[in-house]
Amino acid sequence: MATKASRTAARLMISPAVILLFAWMIVPLVLTLYFSFLRYNLLTPSGNPFVGFENYYWFLTDPSFTAAAVNTLLLVGGVLLITVIGGILFALLLDRPMFGQGIIRIMVIAPFFVMPTVSALVWKNMFMNPVNGIFGRIATGLGFEPIDFFGNMPLGAITIIVAWQWLPFATLILLTALQSLDQEQLEASEMDGANWLNRFWYIMLPHLARAITVVILIQTIFLLSVFAEILVTTNGGPGTASTTLTYLVYVASLLQYDVGMGSAGGVVAVVLANIVAIFLMRMIGKNLDA
Repeated sequence: MATKASRTAARLMISPAVILLFAWMIVPLVLTLYFSFLRYNLLTPSGNPFVGFENYYWFLTDPSFTAAAVNTLLLVGGVLLITVIGGILFALLLDRPMFGQGIIRIMVIAPFFVMPTVSALVWKNMFMNPVNGIFGRIATGLGFEPIDFFGNMPLGAITIIVAWQWLPFATLILLTALQSLDQEQLEASEMDGANWLNRFWYIMLPHLARAITVVILIQTIFLLSVFAEILVTTNGGPGTASTTLTYLVYVASLLQYDVGMGSAGGVVAVVLANIVAIFLMRMIGKNLDA
């Protein structure tokens, strides 16, 4: 009886938090689903008639949708490639004893705490500006033509900005995993004649596999909703060159004032994000079982 009473008391104590979390997540989702079935444009009020899946049809057949979906995948894939490879290299570097190791680690992790809008503005005006940016000045000093990053390669420029923000996260997770590696195993392999490359490929990298999958899962979930960097730097342009699904939803909802279309786009984006998350979770589960 005591055990049953304690369980009941525990459920009662956590129920307010569960109810609040449930309402915070479910109520907006239900409203989004509801609006997605209405013809609801703030500029042309017409009683908000029920139109079924019409908003979904127009959103999915919009010429910008395919470009936005491809750009989203390219952005996520590019950032993951940079952060995973860069995170492994930084983790290997920071794992070695060096002078001022604590300060260096803080400096490496610091970009993760910078707001996305601030980092986008800094990169846009201080680094990638073809006239006054650091990269432009360096190119001019070397006798080359400055590159207009946001005009010629907008999606690549945004990928670099987002990767710079998420690289510290990957580095921190991978460094933690690397420090849990048994050093006696490395010493034994070194005594057996294995060089550094063999030790990395056959011992360190397999040990980091689980941490890498965790990094990929967490970053993918957040990268699918990248928005601030695009808004601050390119506004989705030129044309649709840097438009992602999240930005397309923003255009429909807040620029075209089409609440129905924007809600349908939001539902589509959530469904696609969940599909990707489920796929990655299955992949991680197989990796952990192995």
